Amino acid sequence: MSDVSILNVELHGKLIGTLTRLPDDRNLFAFAKDYIEDDNRDTLSLSFKDIYGGLDSDTRPTQTKAPPFFANLLPEGPLRAYLSARARVNEARDFFLLWVLGRDLPGAVTLSPADDESWPEETARSGSDAEAAKSAALRFSLAGVQLKFSAVRNAAGGLTLPANGMGGSWIVKLPSAQHKGVPENEFAVMELARRVGIDVPDTKLVPLSEIGDLPSDVASLGSHAFVIKRFDRLENGVRVHIEDFAQVFGLPPNRKYERANNEMIARVLAAETSEIDIAEFVRRFVFNALIGNGDMHLKNWSLIYPDKRKAALAPAYDFVSTIEYIQPDRLALNFADTKDFAELDRARFARFASKAQLSSSLVTDTLSQTVERFHAAWATRKDLPISKELETAIGNHLQTLPVARE
Repeated sequence: MSDVSILNVELHGKLIGTLTRLPDDRNLFAFAKDYIEDDNRDTLSLSFKDIYGGLDSDTRPTQTKAPPFFANLLPEGPLRAYLSARARVNEARDFFLLWVLGRDLPGAVTLSPADDESWPEETARSGSDAEAAKSAALRFSLAGVQLKFSAVRNAAGGLTLPANGMGGSWIVKLPSAQHKGVPENEFAVMELARRVGIDVPDTKLVPLSEIGDLPSDVASLGSHAFVIKRFDRLENGVRVHIEDFAQVFGLPPNRKYERANNEMIARVLAAETSEIDIAEFVRRFVFNALIGNGDMHLKNWSLIYPDKRKAALAPAYDFVSTIEYIQPDRLALNFADTKDFAELDRARFARFASKAQLSSSLVTDTLSQTVERFHAAWATRKDLPISKELETAIGNHLQTLPVARE
């Protein structure tokens, strides 16, 4: 193998560029000439949009880590370490993880070795060992901190993992080793969000005993898994492109709490999407404030490209009431110059509208409507798996939240 390795980057099955690892461990992404010259090109990311609305095709090498768009396709934290170990890859080096996981990344992007280049000797032993390492890792290829697995329904109505990790249309999230009842928390919160009128994919709370092929080292974390339908895969297996807001802003995953705020997200939505999406953004922010979710960072907001070119706000995901586990908790990103839940009053939302250059009536009307719908949904919570601890945490939180009382 040469000192230079190249991965082909495809979008919707078409070659759009290459990601190259240079001898000094720098990574360089370059668009293909045909993609640059195509005026009707599919959108890869708003981060590649120049100030005139065209394509910014400049190449900018990055050391060890992949360019931010590609780095954000990879898992984080414990899942990253787990997958790296299974694939015998140095977890600090994005390029080889993208090589391993590149066939089942979020959205419609795939990466594969150019010219059938052989698996690097430095990352696995050889031959069948290398293929076994890649096959084992490919099952677990979605970005996120909590363990997630691509899964499909089997004939018995349970859930099983595809043998090769490809083509799954569900995400299965196992219990947390650090916090009790996270799957139940997320299922209950997402169902409350659905009752409020938020765009939520199909979800289920599934006993672990109904999930096949779980690795032995993670199968004992708890009794249930949270299952959510993937919105980047259609029923026929067609991939729908998505990107999160860390990708939109060109920030690496470790900066998902930094260098951006809720007004910046809202401005992108105002420029690229519709008034319906802006109202949905406000609705989701209000809802997550009401349930006490302090983890709505940049990677928990995404855009989706249903027609391959124009952006829309992607369906909701990763809603969890974090105040059950972290006290006191704060907002992940600034909202009109505050991260304190206790400062979220109606005046703060009017200030947010001004800073984000949004219609004040759209923001405040959506606020009022969402609070009203939330109280109605909260009154119906008895059929949801809400623990006494979670119920108490949210109840106490609502007493301290100005918008919940106004």
